[in-house]
Amino acid sequence: MRTEATGGSGHDLRHHGDAEVRDDGAALVDLAVNVRADTPPPWLREEIAGSLSSLAAYPDGRAARAAVAARHGLPVERVLLTAGAAEAFVLLARALEVRRPVVVHPQFTEPEAALRDAGHAVDRVLLREADGFRLDPAAVPEDADLVVIGNPTNPTSVLHPAETIAGLARAGRTLVVDEAFMDAVPGEREALAGRTDVPGLVVLRSLTKTWGLAGLRIGYVLAAPGMIAELERAQPLWPVSTPALAAARACVAPRALAEAGHAAHRIAGDRAHLVAGLARFASRGVRVVEPAEGPFVLVRMPDAARVRRRLRDLGYAVRRGDTFPGLGEDWVRVAVRDRTTANAFLQALSTALPSPA
Repeated sequence: MRTEATGGSGHDLRHHGDAEVRDDGAALVDLAVNVRADTPPPWLREEIAGSLSSLAAYPDGRAARAAVAARHGLPVERVLLTAGAAEAFVLLARALEVRRPVVVHPQFTEPEAALRDAGHAVDRVLLREADGFRLDPAAVPEDADLVVIGNPTNPTSVLHPAETIAGLARAGRTLVVDEAFMDAVPGEREALAGRTDVPGLVVLRSLTKTWGLAGLRIGYVLAAPGMIAELERAQPLWPVSTPALAAARACVAPRALAEAGHAAHRIAGDRAHLVAGLARFASRGVRVVEPAEGPFVLVRMPDAARVRRRLRDLGYAVRRGDTFPGLGEDWVRVAVRDRTTANAFLQALSTALPSPA
């Protein structure tokens, strides 16, 4: 685990999984994007469609904000609705005056990209494969006044203990925890959302992954009222559309939370099936980062760039790993799908991998 200054990034921080399935990749089986398959469900599409009759009026986010606050047991002053979690990273980068921002990698690259675009020099804490990509709080510089970490982390699928992350809190430090995939963890164990006892804590949530709303853009920030007010001032007017507000209300209702809980358990079972299948290729150099806790797994394999190309020829898209700081060309990320899809993918992978020595 080491700290690294980033004068020039050296990575394509703006490359994301959707690039694998655009244009000539549109017909591929999508294992590159982490949005849950078969979403949004019919009841959610109906809720969104029902909001369309209100499009002549400007969006009013008060009901959705109150619903999110109630879902986490917080006052509304601690909630800010955003156009997806990605907007929240931009708001933080533009609104906060920080001297030494640190991003813990490998993780979602948008936080660093947003900070760099806002003119900040960003330091990286690079977690190591040898440590299972697990966080050592001592590796984070004491003078860091902004620390960003994902939990569970994209792309490693590592779920860090909540208290380990909370231990990063310091006076004068903003601690940003990206929990975009936390609702895919059964029981949301290790979540910090809803906590008010951690100084400087900012939790980001996304509703796009579990509910298939990447095209609608809806997420939210949970933080102290002063931080929320500061971020809100950096937002444009009416940043969240009326259909997205309707989706937010629906996705934090008891029915939706119950469905998400069931989906999390199903994902855990499907992930175990995928990991077991990948383990059969250990003799061919395939290694999975374990224990995996998100709706995706990080896989190391020999000649991964060539394997990805062969998988595309066989009809499957996986996410390249070399755009994540701390990883290289021998890594790919694979989304968890149903067992039938996983079995077909594993058969294709058997063909795509280099022949055993």
